[in-house]
Amino acid sequence: MTSSRTIGRRTGAVLGAAALAVPLTVALGAGTAQAATAACTAGTGPQQKNVERFLGRTADGKQSPADCRAIRDFQLTHGITPAAGYAGSVTWGVMELMTRQREAGSNPNASGACPVNKGRIACVDLTRQLSWIQDGKSLKLGPVPIRSGRDGYETRTGLKKIYWRSIDHWSTLYKVRMPYSQFFDGGQAFHSIDGSVWSPPGSHGCVNMRRGDAKAYWSMLKNGDNVYVYGRKPGT
Repeated sequence: MTSSRTIGRRTGAVLGAAALAVPLTVALGAGTAQAATAACTAGTGPQQKNVERFLGRTADGKQSPADCRAIRDFQLTHGITPAAGYAGSVTWGVMELMTRQREAGSNPNASGACPVNKGRIACVDLTRQLSWIQDGKSLKLGPVPIRSGRDGYETRTGLKKIYWRSIDHWSTLYKVRMPYSQFFDGGQAFHSIDGSVWSPPGSHGCVNMRRGDAKAYWSMLKNGDNVYVYGRKPGT
């Protein structure tokens, strides 16, 4: 009999790709509730037309009150400060990253950069801020968006192994919860975070994940499984 866990593993890759394929503007609802009631008065930014196009608005390159509010909602949702509705380089950088992640589709290892001769392995592409689990050439879960280390706290590259798992981990260093922690290099681990994985500037070295993704990684990986980290996070 096929177990529910087996079924979950078979569908993991499909669900991960589907999550990135959904139009990214659907994630903006949370920010709307947080938006300030004051008028949004930011002027036209240098990335105005690109940002408008990403948000599905008329890409005329001219700031309107509605454009400003939509940009501010996006900034609030993804922890971009100041959340003033200005279409600047930081906001556009987050949108560009989201676009590259979506373009990865269901074949994130098309370049062959992550080893296919290690069996079950979790791949972490710092350049695209993506992770997935593969077994040989077979995609098992993902790709899913991640947030790696910021400048000065970079997630270290290379081939690693998961050596310690702590489902309800508490960081004594940073005084924060780190649910579904799976450590693979010193204090660096996969774990879930509250808030957006797209919020700049990044983690203190860990691979931050959305809760559902971190939980799925917990169910599919174990101590001794390989992790391969490569590339370079933009801005580091």
